[in-house]
Parts: sequence; structure tokens; C-alpha cells
Amino acid sequence: MDISRLTDAYLHRIGATRPRHADAAALRELQARHLLSVPFENLSIHLGEDIVLEEEALVRKVAERHRGGFCYELNGAFSALLRGLGFPVVLLQARVLGPEGTVGIPYDHLALLVETEEAGIARRWLTDVGFGDHSLYPLDLDERGDQKDPAGTFRIVETAEGDLEVLRDGTAQYRVGTRPGVLADFRAGAWYHRTSPDSHFTGSLVCSRRTEEGRVTLSGDRLITTAHGGRQERLLEGEKEILAAYRDHFGLRFDRVPEVRQPSVGGV
Repeated sequence: MDISRLTDAYLHRIGATRPRHADAAALRELQARHLLSVPFENLSIHLGEDIVLEEEALVRKVAERHRGGFCYELNGAFSALLRGLGFPVVLLQARVLGPEGTVGIPYDHLALLVETEEAGIARRWLTDVGFGDHSLYPLDLDERGDQKDPAGTFRIVETAEGDLEVLRDGTAQYRVGTRPGVLADFRAGAWYHRTSPDSHFTGSLVCSRRTEEGRVTLSGDRLITTAHGGRQERLLEGEKEILAAYRDHFGLRFDRVPEVRQPSVGGV
């Protein structure tokens, strides 16, 4: 993998410059720009595209193909970018928590632990560009008090089992383990989410991106925009309008409209 060239292409995709130092300020800037530029989307599942959990394939998808992805892809690619810029990164497995306390499968979600050091002080950050609507900035992994963010008030609490739960405005989002992982560990989770009828990714189309004012989401033929607390929903008419929405709001250029399809069992 041509790391330097792909790193430059990746930075160009998210509108960022190569940071002089791998510090907390640079990490904040990179995460925010990523979320504002690269959509969270599950379209590969419905376009019949392979989802390859290998660094080069993930980076090329974001940097060269100008696509997004779901958590394994986005955080997998972002971890490669950060390493290329000198940040120490650890992959962490997480399990999404449902509204009634249900817990997702093991390796349900991929999050990142990123380390920075300034003035001899080491800090650890929970970094996540692959959870859809989540914190704009990294969360201090060792802080147990409230952490204010443009997306809400976050808190990280320890569980009796030694895991960490991430709460947003008092509601648990996911439970993250602290054991380091590698991309291959997440293949079973990715396979489940692209093939199982129980996965929320196989039954619907999702394409969503944070904006400066709020969020824009395209789900099938419904375009939903939120800005400054307000919400608007518009039904798009016909293939031409849907393709234009993918292009104009997400930078995605397709020759046909993605449609929900019955998933086929295959490798990841």
C-alpha cells in the first residue's frame, strides 16, 4: 500500500491538511472533518459489493472511490489514516445497547482508542466516526464526568465486568471492551450485519452525514434534514431526483438507484 499517497488522498477527501503534530487538537479536527465529509452508509450491502475488512481496501474505498461505509469500514479506514499520521491506535470491540437494554452481538461495533501526548502528559481518546449520529469530537476515555459535545452530553461509566458504557444525554449507546483487537476479529460481526435478517442493515437503505447545521439522511426515497433542532422530510420523486440527492448531499455517484435486496451469504 502506498501509504503516503493514500494518506494525502484521504486528507483531501475530508478537507484536512497533514497535521504537524499527532496531538489532541489534530485528532479533534480530523474526526470532525471526517464526520462532515464521509457518509455513514450501508449501500454496499444492497449494491452487491464485497465488504473487505483489510486496511488498503477500506482506505481506497474512502479516499479513492469517495464512498462511505458502516462502522467496520469507517473506523477501520480512519484507524489506518491516523496511524499514517503518527497516532497510536487500538481497535476496540463494542456491543450496541438497545432502548430496552438489549445488547448486540459480540463485535457488533468497532470503535477506536487513540493516544496522544502533550507536554509529557499521555491521554487516551475514544474516537468514533462510524456510529452514525454520535459525538462530533473524541471523548476522553479516562474521564468519568460529563463531557460536553455539540451532539449532546456524553459520559463514560465502568461496568461491573470491566467494560465501559458510553452514554449520550443519559441514554446508553454502546458497551465497549478494553481488549485490543485486529480487523480480522470483526469479520464475523460484519458478515452478520450484511447477511442476517435480524440486522437492521439488511432491511433498509441508510446514507447519512453530519452537516454544520445538523444532519442529512437519505433512506430510500425519503430525504431527511435536521438543522438547529428543526426537522424536515421530503419524498423524492423518481430515479433522477434520488440519484441527484446521493450526488449533491453525499458526493456519491451511482448509475442506478440502490434498492433493498435479499442479502446473500458470503465472505467479508
